Amino acid sequence: MQINISTRHGQISDETHARVLGKLEKLPRLYERLGAVEVTIDLEHRNAPSVDLRVAAMHREFVATGQAAELLAAIDGVVEKLEQQLRRHKDKIQDRHQRGAVERE
Repeated sequence: MQINISTRHGQISDETHARVLGKLEKLPRLYERLGAVEVTIDLEHRNAPSVDLRVAAMHREFVATGQAAELLAAIDGVVEKLEQQLRRHKDKIQDRHQRGAVERE
């Protein structure tokens, strides 16, 4: 899985970069078919930074955006939204496979 973190209108510290990277590296435990993760952090409004998270999976792209008073809170919110999307997608796929097996019997 390739992770790309970019910022607009400023820079983030190495510590913040490492924390974001750590959170994103946990995503494959939910859905192992992830290809690329792209995070864009917009620091134009320092009191309300916005985060855009795009994840490319096999035949699908997941997108989550968020804004909060603090950068790490915005990142936590966006990662949580994306985790929910991945869980729903994985459940849908598993249900489809299980239904198909029952129908074939």
